[in-house]
Amino acid sequence: MLKQIFATALLLFSLPLFASEGGASKPFDLNEVLVHHLMDHAEFPFNIGGKKVFEGHEGFDPHAENIFVEHSTGHKFHFVGGLDLHITRRVTMMWIVSFLLLIVFIPAARLIAKNPLKIQSRFANGVEAFVSFLKKDVVDANTDGHGHAYYHYIFTLFFFILFCNLMGLIPPVGEVIQLGMESINAGEEVPAAAHTDSGHHEPIWIAKVWNGITVTGDVSVTVTLALITLLLIYGTGFVYQGPKFILHSVPNGVPWPLYILMWPLEFIISPLAKAFALTVRLLANMTAGHVIILALLGFIFQFQSWGVAPISVFGATAIYFLELFVAFLQAYVFALLTSLFVGSSMHRH
Repeated sequence: MLKQIFATALLLFSLPLFASEGGASKPFDLNEVLVHHLMDHAEFPFNIGGKKVFEGHEGFDPHAENIFVEHSTGHKFHFVGGLDLHITRRVTMMWIVSFLLLIVFIPAARLIAKNPLKIQSRFANGVEAFVSFLKKDVVDANTDGHGHAYYHYIFTLFFFILFCNLMGLIPPVGEVIQLGMESINAGEEVPAAAHTDSGHHEPIWIAKVWNGITVTGDVSVTVTLALITLLLIYGTGFVYQGPKFILHSVPNGVPWPLYILMWPLEFIISPLAKAFALTVRLLANMTAGHVIILALLGFIFQFQSWGVAPISVFGATAIYFLELFVAFLQAYVFALLTSLFVGSSMHRH
């Protein structure tokens, strides 16, 4: 019933009767907005051993994957050869997340270490509550009390994913600052170095650094975290069971004909399936919510209607609060499943 009401209201408000006056000069492209906010690309050039080729010179490829703009001249260029280590949007956000983790947990650790039996402050108490919960109810509960060696990784994994998820819900501060500066300087002549020969406006450095992209919305990030868990599964199995882990991957008591069929499933396919599940679960959950929010807000510009705005804003706000919950939930689920998978490889079942 709620879906039908929402669809009916959206259809009615999108009619020309409710449309705002004066359409936009350029048609709204939702796909372009989604690509800008969700997709990653190189932002700062960094190449080792390559040659810089500028636009208009021999060897310049206008269809190259990574094309940059020289700030001093406004000319486009790309590298030929060498090793590309360009700094992407998600890398810069990971650096910001890492910096925030350091400034949050180093002071908290020092406060707690002064007197572990005393509540130093609400800040330190809150951090200690999170750590205590992860220790007792996540790691120890799924490793039969043998999780001491995994505390550091599981704690880091949880807080890294959590901060990445939450930072992805904060509007792109750099782009907001740039829009504010452009509105203040409206009508002033833009320096030649600020735009390319084609008229493309080069964003300021803060817009490149704090771009608001969700780090955990990239498959390269989630698959890397999942592969670390995969290595822990195999490493833990060999550490606790020795070479017998290869044979003990199949539960005890299985008949030999069935054992031959189950061994590749249990030793090879099952850990890979666990890593795949971790990859897709985190990626899909952190991408889907952002797509829904952008799509709902995009209705306002797509239909050019004042009537759509209240419904779109209300729906996007509801999804935003749901995303706050999902940010904590996905960090918890990833840490919980990692502890569960690692603990299951310690002993034969």
